[in-house]
Amino acid sequence: MISTQDSARNEREIIDSLQLSRSRSIGPVTFRQLTARFGSAGEAITALPGLLRKRNHTARFSLRPRDEAEREFDAIAKLGAWVIPLQSVSYPAALAATEDAPPVLIGLGDQKLMTRKAIAVVGARNASANGRRLARQFAADLGREGLIVASGLARGIDTAAHQGSLHSGTLAVVAGGLDVIYPPENEDLYKAIVEQGTVLSEMAPGTRPQARYFPRRNRIVSGLSLGVLVVEAARNSGSLITARLALEQGREVFAVPGSPLDPRSQGGNDLIRQGAILTESTEDILRAVESSLEKPPIAAQALEKAVFCTPANDENEIAEAHGDIVSLLSDTPVAVDELIRQCQLSPAAVSSAILELELTGAVDRLPGNMVALRSGTAARTAF
Repeated sequence: MISTQDSARNEREIIDSLQLSRSRSIGPVTFRQLTARFGSAGEAITALPGLLRKRNHTARFSLRPRDEAEREFDAIAKLGAWVIPLQSVSYPAALAATEDAPPVLIGLGDQKLMTRKAIAVVGARNASANGRRLARQFAADLGREGLIVASGLARGIDTAAHQGSLHSGTLAVVAGGLDVIYPPENEDLYKAIVEQGTVLSEMAPGTRPQARYFPRRNRIVSGLSLGVLVVEAARNSGSLITARLALEQGREVFAVPGSPLDPRSQGGNDLIRQGAILTESTEDILRAVESSLEKPPIAAQALEKAVFCTPANDENEIAEAHGDIVSLLSDTPVAVDELIRQCQLSPAAVSSAILELELTGAVDRLPGNMVALRSGTAARTAF
C-alpha cells in the first residue's frame, strides 16, 4: 500500500513534470536534458531562473504557472486516468529509449499492458475491405502469439487492428486529450479499449486533435513497439511517417504488398523496395523480431543511464562550449555528434551548452539529434 507521504510525493512529481513539460520552449528532448542535469523536474524548475540569470541572458523560456499544472492534474484525476512521468520506473522502457519520449504519458485502462512487447499495425484511413480484413487477422494472430498490438485509433486499418486485438491486448495512442474521442464514430471502440486495453496520450485533457499532433502521436505508436506493420498506405501518407519514425528509432518495418493498380498499396510497395520486410503472414514478423522477444525487459531507469549521457557540471567547460558551438553553427542543421567532434569538448559539456542555448532562443533543436542557429544576428551575437 502506498503511504500518504509517498502519495503526496508522487503527486508533486507528476505536477512538476506537467508544469515543466508544458512550459514555453520545453520540448521532449529539452525536458529529458533538464531532468538529467538537475535530477528531477522539480529541481529543474527551481534551478532554471538562477541558471539563466548567471548567464546574463534573456530567455524565451517561460515557466507554466503552477496553478495551471495543478488544474491539469485535477482534470486527469476526474477522468479516472493515470499519469506516468518519464522518470518513473513504470514508464515503458522501449519508449523511454527514444530521444524524444513524451515527458508524461496519460492513460486510461490497463497500465500493465505497456510492459508487454508490442507490434504496431497502421495503414490507410480509406482502407479497402481486404485491407481491413488483413489488419484484423494480423492483429488477432499477433495476439495469439502473446504480443500487444499498438495503433492510432484512426479510421480504416487502425480501427481494424484494434478490433482484431481487443481481447488479446491493444494499445490505442490518440492525438488529443483522453476526453476528446476522435474520430467520433469510434466512440464504442474507444470505450471497449478502455475496458479491455489501454488508451494513451501525451496531451492535456480538452486538447482537440490537430494535424501537427498526429506525427507526435505516431512516434509514440512506433516507440512502444518492436516493429511497425503497414497494411495499406498511399504515398505521402501518415502511415509512412510512422514507418520513417520507426526506422529512426531502430525498429523493424514490415509492409504487406498490394496491387500496383491500387493507390493505397503504393506506399507499402515503396517501403518494400526500400528494404522493409515483405509481410504475408504473422510468421514473417515473428522471425524478424525473434531475438527481441527472447530478451528480458529492461528497467527504464537502467536504460536511461545506458543510452543518454549525464550532463556536465563543470561550469567553465560549459561556458567554453557556448562560444565554440555558436561559432560552428549556422541556420543549416548540423548533427550534435559533429559538434562534439569539432569542439573537442566532452559530450556532456556540449549537451549542457546546447540545452542552455536552446532555452535562451539562440539555437533550435531539430529531429534526428540536429541543431541549428536561430535566424537573425541577435542569436549569433547573444553569446
